[in-house]
Amino acid sequence: MIGDGRGSGATSNRLLGEKSPYLLQHARNPVAWYPWGDEAFEDARSRDKPVFLSIGYATCHWCHVMAHESFEDPSVAALLNESFISVKLDREERPDIDALYMTVCQLMTGHGGWPLTIAMTPDRRPFFAGTYIPRETRAGRIGMLELVPRLHSLWVDRRSDLEASADAAIAAVREIEARARASDPADRADASTLARGYRDLRSRYDPHQGGFGRAPKFPTPHQLLFLLRWHDRTGDPIPREMVEKTLSHMRRGGIFDQVGFGFHRYSTDSRWLLPHFEKMLYDQALLVLAYVETWQVSGDVRYRRVAEEVLDYVLRTLTHEDGAFFSAEDADSDGREGAFYVWPRADFDRVLTDALGGAEAAFAREVFGVEERGNFADEATGQFTGENVLHRRRSIAQIAAAAGVGDDEVRDRLARIRRTLLASRAHRPRPLLDDKILTDWNGLMIAAFAVAGYRFAEPSYVRAARRAADFVLAHLRVEGRLQHRYREGEAALNAGATDFAYMVWGMVELYGATLEVRWLEEASRLAGEVIDGFWDDENGGVFNSAADVDDVAVRQREIHDGATPSANATLWYALGRLAQLTGDSRWLEHARRIGDGFGRAVTTNPSAHPMSLVALDLELGPSREVVIAGSRRAADTTELLEILRQGYRPRTAVLLRPDDAAEIARLDMLAPFASSHVRQERASAYVCERFACQRPTTDAVELLRLISRVEDAPLEAPRYDPE
Repeated sequence: MIGDGRGSGATSNRLLGEKSPYLLQHARNPVAWYPWGDEAFEDARSRDKPVFLSIGYATCHWCHVMAHESFEDPSVAALLNESFISVKLDREERPDIDALYMTVCQLMTGHGGWPLTIAMTPDRRPFFAGTYIPRETRAGRIGMLELVPRLHSLWVDRRSDLEASADAAIAAVREIEARARASDPADRADASTLARGYRDLRSRYDPHQGGFGRAPKFPTPHQLLFLLRWHDRTGDPIPREMVEKTLSHMRRGGIFDQVGFGFHRYSTDSRWLLPHFEKMLYDQALLVLAYVETWQVSGDVRYRRVAEEVLDYVLRTLTHEDGAFFSAEDADSDGREGAFYVWPRADFDRVLTDALGGAEAAFAREVFGVEERGNFADEATGQFTGENVLHRRRSIAQIAAAAGVGDDEVRDRLARIRRTLLASRAHRPRPLLDDKILTDWNGLMIAAFAVAGYRFAEPSYVRAARRAADFVLAHLRVEGRLQHRYREGEAALNAGATDFAYMVWGMVELYGATLEVRWLEEASRLAGEVIDGFWDDENGGVFNSAADVDDVAVRQREIHDGATPSANATLWYALGRLAQLTGDSRWLEHARRIGDGFGRAVTTNPSAHPMSLVALDLELGPSREVVIAGSRRAADTTELLEILRQGYRPRTAVLLRPDDAAEIARLDMLAPFASSHVRQERASAYVCERFACQRPTTDAVELLRLISRVEDAPLEAPRYDPE
């Protein structure tokens, strides 16, 4: 469902024919919006007007606020229409453009965020940047009614000053790019970089609530993936404890939807209690990976349950009928942020008392922290609204101990309560479902379903990963070229670097879950395409945009991680994994060149590059390749594969060389190093280190001994001493 465009009258603008849910939310604004494209900038040139660019996304709360305050307001619209050519851009459709102007905003203002507001010349050079701007000036923040006339006056009377500012902004971005490319071999990251990354994260760790830093707190699962690897590398228990506390407190907090499952975008406080309520596909995917790996490391079934809850939410709410995954759910519904999720105490009590009785209502009220005054405060006024964000004050074990019952009984009671609340909540107006399908985010979710399916031995998760992969590969190619977005039968927008990087990762994990050679072929094909179209031959790494993209003023390369891992860090890791599986030196060389090309950035601030640390950990090893030669579904093959499925071995790759002649021929083309590995008198396992393979074993106990053998890392990993 697309937004209703309240306050906009009956007119429409040039956004009405777009596919983006975000653009369609603004299609009946009185602002004469253009979509991003040549037509808008040609009109600006011909009419000698600057361009007002507004960037956001469909599930962004403050984007909605600015829309209702300003873009639906006739007075603001009249000023914009008189002074500017106005352009709307969905940041999720063109992340390369968004990244460029976000860099500009951070340079000009010291901060960034969405909605992102840019004023620029008709040739796309920015001279003003900001984020949310209110209708009227207040609290020291200039309003649209004052800003637009001021910018118009400057355009008319002081054009040369604006041109100089625009030139300086572009020059500053280019200087950042030049510095990023100035890495020296001496800057190369090594094991000491991993150690410093750990120290940095530990210095910011909240030992009481988990997570890093103070409010607001964002889930950054790639930090946790690195910490688990550091624990595995060093044996230090503290990084594992940091991960477990963070994930436990997040599951109990309001950042987790206690009724419908799935994680909200971030917590506005330090306790994970009060969230911004949008739910993004990428958060679900990355957090599933973190919970699955934590279950592998700890053996604690609680973490497996959370991963299963998140996957249940994705299958129920964010899955297209043909298998691909939708992008997000909005923070707002019924005109208010969080309205779908929060509970007045009276409503909470009534629903549960009517269905389950007063005793269960009282129990649930205590468990979920439901108060008479509420715990949800209005962000603008700070006043409590009488509504509650549900959260668990205590763990299941603590609740069970207080009640004198077993953990399973508590879980059963909470499951009945949750189902009752879910059925009642279903009658509320739902948040907007952003039903566009993005290639990159689908790649992450494919990886998550594949890893969970493999590690949990759950075929339905593997099927979900396979269906989504089939959808992307079938529906998001146009004339052989990968596209970024699919919606309502249309694939469009040439893929960017993150699309390829995340899909290579997804295909590698899907191969690991299925051992079907087609996914290894797809991973290799996509890796070749991103190197052909995006590679920086001079410095290594990939640009955000392909070489033939001509509407971005500066081609950027990104290594810094945000809410999602950067394209280069992800590709560094995914190519390393692909090199392990194939033995192809091309992938290993390109992975290493990414590390070389961004060495200075990663070594200068390791904790800001957690996905690079994950990639570096794989590169440093010790890593192993295990080739199983045997019939795919035979009991002796399954016995060996089951040994490899268990445990936490983040640097071990598994390749199956089956007895099907056609599949063997395809596999030998991709991974010739394994071509001599054949089945002995029964299924056989070849354990290799950097492609030097030991004599095969057919014994599962011997295989376990071989893969569990402690090896010295190529570089000693220094232990962190808190003293």
